[in-house]
Amino acid sequence: MPDKKPLPNSRHCFICGMENPVGLKLRFYMVEPGKIETTYTAPEHYQGYPGIMHGGIIASILDETSGRALTDTAEKTRFMFTAKLDVNYRRPVPLGVPLRIVGKAGQDRGRSAEGWAGIYNAETGDLLAEADAILVNVPEEKMADLADEEALGWRVYPEE
Repeated sequence: MPDKKPLPNSRHCFICGMENPVGLKLRFYMVEPGKIETTYTAPEHYQGYPGIMHGGIIASILDETSGRALTDTAEKTRFMFTAKLDVNYRRPVPLGVPLRIVGKAGQDRGRSAEGWAGIYNAETGDLLAEADAILVNVPEEKMADLADEEALGWRVYPEE
């Protein structure tokens, strides 16, 4: 996705942490304001049933993606917590198959906002899983812990 705007990653996040040895290391790209995408091919060690991604990993990807669609739409980084995540597992998510993951920002209510995320089979275009999320801003008293974005490793990492 070289023609899309790369978004920052962190050091240790399970989904986007570039230094997390067991993480997914997803790189997100803004394709338009309020819409992000990435691609991923899940390895066998993230399986639930043979050949199928574990549902908890699916939910984690959807959680991160729905929130990330809101994180990088403002003038400054907006960090949010998930307050509610409604996941719909439509079809088994296969391992070893390219996936297209999409996140969209929904209605912004100031301290909270809605987000949506979907996981598609990149080859067939089939929607495999999706989630609607309600997210809330990290409380002001906790923002001091996030103010040092360099300490978080919050930056765009070079492509490998």
